[in-house]
Amino acid sequence: MEWQQFEYFQTLARMQHVTHAAETLSISQSALSRSIARFEDEIGVPLFDRQGRSIRLNKYGHIFLKHVDNMMKEFDEGKQEIKDLLDPDKGEVSLGFLHTLSTSHIPDLLASFRAHYPKINFRLGQGPSHNLIDQLQLGVFDLCLIAPMEKTSPIVWRQLWNEELFVIVPKDHKYANRKNITLEEIADESFIHLKEGFSLRITIEQIFKKVGITPKITFEGEEADTVAGLVAAGLGISILPNLKGTDQSKISKIPVKSPQCQRTIGIAWVEGRYLSPATEKFKQFVLDHSYEYE
Repeated sequence: MEWQQFEYFQTLARMQHVTHAAETLSISQSALSRSIARFEDEIGVPLFDRQGRSIRLNKYGHIFLKHVDNMMKEFDEGKQEIKDLLDPDKGEVSLGFLHTLSTSHIPDLLASFRAHYPKINFRLGQGPSHNLIDQLQLGVFDLCLIAPMEKTSPIVWRQLWNEELFVIVPKDHKYANRKNITLEEIADESFIHLKEGFSLRITIEQIFKKVGITPKITFEGEEADTVAGLVAAGLGISILPNLKGTDQSKISKIPVKSPQCQRTIGIAWVEGRYLSPATEKFKQFVLDHSYEYE
């Protein structure tokens, strides 16, 4: 059974006139009649009552037409949905990103992009880098904003910006008014970290390792906001990026004098995988405007 036969049946069922239906379909009357006859054979029952040159949809035809109409409607809607997704000024971008980007970078980035392309929509997800990479490979996300990663073919990663990390302490901490600080000065403090496997946790551990410090970890969390809240409650200190957009009234952030304390953020996608025009447009926008987030 061919898709064309459904179209022929639907047209003839609506017009109930072979000549007019054939003209509408731009085929001969005999070709239409042969197609409908084969169609009825495959269905297993006549769908039309024929008397001389007149043709009328019978009870079986009426039943089947409802299903064909629904099927054709679904087909047309599916084509339109894909067409919309492929429209560079519409469409949808599926974006994954690190938890710690959610309070400032992501809202600012999306607002800036939507100012230029207001009809493009986003499907967003967040998590640690290793989870985002898995979901990127599975096709859950088109693009991901993540920390540097070991070369994992076929994923491509491009650096976007470097982000300063700060020592975060409670407002009443002895170091709260310091203009800067070294990691050696806070080596004996109780630390609150993100859980193991989170890219920011890995970055901070690497920085501590360079200066030979093993921090004492008292609490671990999955959200930077949670970590900041625990610091505000006086349960320890932490190292975090600038948490723009969150309540910082009960914490102080102190620049690190030494060693250099920063993390790198980049954009990743799967090499060779088709990206819609809207996604390509967003990817290029991010690459072109990454300097704004330095």
